[in-house]
Amino acid sequence: MLLPLLRSPFQGELLAWLFLHPEEEYAQVQLAKRFEVSQATVTREVDRLTAAGLLVTRKIGNMRMVRADTDVVVARPLTELLALTYGPVAVLGEHLARVDGVEEAYIYGSWAARYSGMAGRVPHDVDVLVVGTADEDDLYDIARTAEARLGREVNIRRLSREEWASSKDDPFLQTIKARPLVRLKLDHSENR
Repeated sequence: MLLPLLRSPFQGELLAWLFLHPEEEYAQVQLAKRFEVSQATVTREVDRLTAAGLLVTRKIGNMRMVRADTDVVVARPLTELLALTYGPVAVLGEHLARVDGVEEAYIYGSWAARYSGMAGRVPHDVDVLVVGTADEDDLYDIARTAEARLGREVNIRRLSREEWASSKDDPFLQTIKARPLVRLKLDHSENR
């Protein structure tokens, strides 16, 4: 629902990750692990996107390395479109993993609803819930950095582990938990 031009959500996630990290090259096995899909699924999608001229691959031993083809004429507009649609997952998890005290993070609200397949208009902003003890100033800085990269407003709300666990008396948290949530992958080991 985020970008109905694409074949699948995985295709959108893969393209967003590669085009929002154009300086990086990834082994297909890394991509399968990151997106929690089979190696065969990655191979099929990489083959399709390489044939379409969007990705570049090369072999190193028995590994196939993949990167975005930033020289293709559609690279810049495609990157902008991917940042607006699938970009929040690719960008926010990466940035939040760099902040001490972030234990968990979720996207909620209209963006999470569209990502989960619910119909509706393209969201104007991205709402993020951070669980942990992260410094509010650090989260504010991350939100502004992410806004610049995603081209839309990013709102981050922090809760302690206790507040998140005992949300029974909080109507706001009950609503958030009852609606779609997109858990962000926080790989702290890659970003420290």
